[in-house]
This record gives sequence, structure tokens and C-alpha cells, in this order.
Amino acid sequence: MEFHRGRLFDHVHLRVKDLDASKRFYRAVLEVVGVPVFAENAHFFTADELFISPADPGAPEGRGVHLAFQADDRETVHRFHAAALAAGGTDNGGPGERSYHPGYYAAFVMDPDGNNIEVVNHGPARKSAASVVITPA
Repeated sequence: MEFHRGRLFDHVHLRVKDLDASKRFYRAVLEVVGVPVFAENAHFFTADELFISPADPGAPEGRGVHLAFQADDRETVHRFHAAALAAGGTDNGGPGERSYHPGYYAAFVMDPDGNNIEVVNHGPARKSAASVVITPA
């Protein structure tokens, strides 16, 4: 039996009410599971693409998740955007290049609960693996 994990999510961004409390909580939790924190300032992020920053002022309670999925190509980014809008999502940034790094091509939609959902293609790249394969002993 094999389990394939990873690479569904490109990154997750949590917007939190109390950044200091969240830093304490996530530092402790991530240390236990062996995930290093790489940067800590006005926000912090980990090796596994978890970003945590303060919630926007006036943001509704519980609506601060930014979830990004990976796409194999730019056409998938366009299909995601069209399908999400047709299914009740609200445009939050149509398909296009972003300045995060060369080749970053993404679209953003707010889901029915106000969470920011993204699909991103990073441009031509070589992955070290399609997924992490876990084989129980």
C-alpha cells in the first residue's frame, strides 16, 4: 500500500487575529512535527509554504484563509477561474502574470464564504518528485 502526499496545495496563507499568539502556537506545533519556520517578522512562513500574517482590519471572523492549488499549465488557471465564477465564486484577480517570481501565473476567486482561493502555475520548472510517497512499514 502506498500513499501519495503533497503538491496538491501550493501554499496556505492564514490571516489571524493575534499574530503573537499564533506565532507561539504554530512555532510549538511545527517544532513537534519537524517543520522549520524560515522567517519571522510582520508574518512568518515555513518550509511547507504555510504563511501566517495578521488579519486585515475589519475582516469577518473566520474568513482569512488563502488557499492556493498548483496547476500544470496556464490553461488550467483559466479553466479554474471560469469554473469558480460559474459555481458562485467572486472574481478576486483574473488569470495573469504576477510579480512574485518570473513565470508566476495565477487567478484568484473568493469562495462563497469569503476565502481567497488561488490556482497558480509557476511556469517552466522541474519538480524533484510528483508527490511524496509514503509506504507504511
